[in-house]
Amino acid sequence: MDSLLISENSEQRISYDIDQIHELATQLLPFSKDIQHDNTHLPEPRINAQLQMLVGILHELHPADVADILENLPPKERALVWQIATPEEDGEVLLEVSESVRENLIEHMDEQELIAALEDLDADELAELADSLPPQVVAEATKDWDDEERAQVRTAQSYADNQVGAVMDFEMVRVRADVSCEVVLRYLRRFDELPNHTDKIFVVDDHDILQGVLPIRKLLISDPEELVVNAMATEIVVFRAEDDTEEAASAFERYDLVTAPVVDADKKLIGRLTVDEMMDVIREESEADMLNMAGLQDDEDLFAPVWRSVKNRWFWLAVNLGTAFVSSRVIGAFEHSIAQIVALAALMPIVAGIGGNSGNQTITMIVRALSSSNISNSQAWALLKKEMGVALVNGLVWGGVMGLLSCVLYHSVGIGLVMVAAMTLNLLFAAILGVLIPIGMEKMGKDPALGSSVLITAFTDSGGFLIFLGLATVFLLQ
Repeated sequence: MDSLLISENSEQRISYDIDQIHELATQLLPFSKDIQHDNTHLPEPRINAQLQMLVGILHELHPADVADILENLPPKERALVWQIATPEEDGEVLLEVSESVRENLIEHMDEQELIAALEDLDADELAELADSLPPQVVAEATKDWDDEERAQVRTAQSYADNQVGAVMDFEMVRVRADVSCEVVLRYLRRFDELPNHTDKIFVVDDHDILQGVLPIRKLLISDPEELVVNAMATEIVVFRAEDDTEEAASAFERYDLVTAPVVDADKKLIGRLTVDEMMDVIREESEADMLNMAGLQDDEDLFAPVWRSVKNRWFWLAVNLGTAFVSSRVIGAFEHSIAQIVALAALMPIVAGIGGNSGNQTITMIVRALSSSNISNSQAWALLKKEMGVALVNGLVWGGVMGLLSCVLYHSVGIGLVMVAAMTLNLLFAAILGVLIPIGMEKMGKDPALGSSVLITAFTDSGGFLIFLGLATVFLLQ
């Protein structure tokens, strides 16, 4: 219960900070040219008090909270807040913000500010930002690093963004299998602090070939004289640098992992994955699926320029416009039928609407299943039969309800029966498409969520109009 209360208070605090920071930043905008990192005092007492209040709020916040606030501010206010945020935490903030906002923030930093922001970052963190930074900045930031650290940056950059090697951490504790647990404990005491999320120690041989892992909890209760080889676990989850990050994140979720080793083709230990990175992968994939289902192609800054937002959205809007035109032509083909039975015009949106809603439900289920595992052909067939069964029951039940209402409203049993048949057939059609569209996209190597919502709505609209008006024409006007 306490953790719930803490969480709720945290959310209220962040919401309050965003509102207050937005108001303060707006009032300070006219004085933005007078505000510097090293001189945050303004001559006018009232304005200076507002500035000091804003500085105080920002300096108390965690870098992740500052990142959240920056993403929710308009461009001018964002630039002002970024200008007076704690310089020592700039690098951590850049890691937390979305890629589109990160680019915007970097535009407002000169070369020396960028170098200062990178000073305290680890090799894997710098590699994450490197693609967004000028090459000379990366070179200057790493000039005092040793060869091993620079090699780590190059290694991380050599992998694609969706590969484990791009997000692995190079900080880890390694020991040999032939030493005692007491030796390992003495070795750990030599560290000022252990790497974040250290729940296990990696056991390697003289050539850094992974032998197993020694969980910290096992180390603490083992006999001090016991050898590591006898205490370590050998049945462990191991990733290769080329593995997909989404599959790795699913494994972390499935096996409740905190860290896991990463090896190369020769089984040499080269890094580790940590739960915080995997949580970021899960969050980013969830956000990408949500955007893709709505037909948004890229991660869009909430306050991006109008033209950039237009370019991000117009492809699927064009697709939607084209399919809407097809739907209008379907309706136009049955003008004679609608003219004779005006009730058809009032009822046909119901058939199309419920088909789109049902199809979106099916697509959401299939996309979620695809995000956690691959679906085989036999599984796809089983899913298709199951979803068609659900659609058939829903069609008969809700089609029956609408058919009865239509019969009462328009005093026509024929219209009621056509309503039942059309809704059932369109729900079956939506179920088939809801399974086939995302699976087909997956088979083609595309994101199964990409534009799925737009496509299913388009097909069920056109199909619903065609089925309903076609049935009405055949059975009511002949």
